[in-house]
Amino acid sequence: METEIRFQLSLRKLSLVTVLLPLVALVVCFVSAYTFQQNEIHETHCRVYNVIPSISAITGISPERYIWRISIALHVGPRILIASLYYYYYLSLAHNVFPANKFPDLPQLISFLYWLNIIEISALMGVTYISNQDNYPIHEKIFITFMVSSLVYMLISIIVYHWTHPSMSSVQRLSYRIKATFFITSLICTVGLIIFFMKHRLYCHDLAFSWFALCEYIIASANMGFHVTVFLDFPDNYLLIMKKTLTIDAAAAKNE
Repeated sequence: METEIRFQLSLRKLSLVTVLLPLVALVVCFVSAYTFQQNEIHETHCRVYNVIPSISAITGISPERYIWRISIALHVGPRILIASLYYYYYLSLAHNVFPANKFPDLPQLISFLYWLNIIEISALMGVTYISNQDNYPIHEKIFITFMVSSLVYMLISIIVYHWTHPSMSSVQRLSYRIKATFFITSLICTVGLIIFFMKHRLYCHDLAFSWFALCEYIIASANMGFHVTVFLDFPDNYLLIMKKTLTIDAAAAKNE
């Protein structure tokens, strides 16, 4: 039996492209909306002075919404693939590192981590395709789901990564530190995001919404940075499409 490789894609390249899609789209949407549609993106219910539009504002208007939605549509598929890859990766490490009787709940924790990732990806799709202008109450609830699932996923991912890598190489240690740094950044900015949102929503302070938006951009960037560490975790892995072919000897043996 021989195998013929029909297609080969580096996971390093796939992870970088997956992260660059929403990042580039976000920059394009921001520049375009800020340049040509300032009146639309700065409008809030308080009608106070604002200089930084939220992500929802710049991706909820046309034509920017189509750029953003296309980028997320292309982004989601690889994210689900990478989520499954991490699931089996952590499971294999868990079985090698821990005896079954030492930490029997680790596989369940890894499974929970996988579903958290799926919830985060689903929530990202939700806030993308149900904009705040389409249905604000639903958009708000999905956004909260995204924020909570993202933070909890980051935290548990760091814990699982640490447990399954009792002795880390320099690259693995770098990946761990990057994950931890982006998690702490997201956590701090989430606190700021909540504070400034309440200041804007309840007291209509000038620039409160701008600070909220700034926290939102930092959180989005930290989230992308956290997930791009896949290129450190799987530096030499490839996505393959192969075809199996029978050799003459194998075909003869099969006929016998």
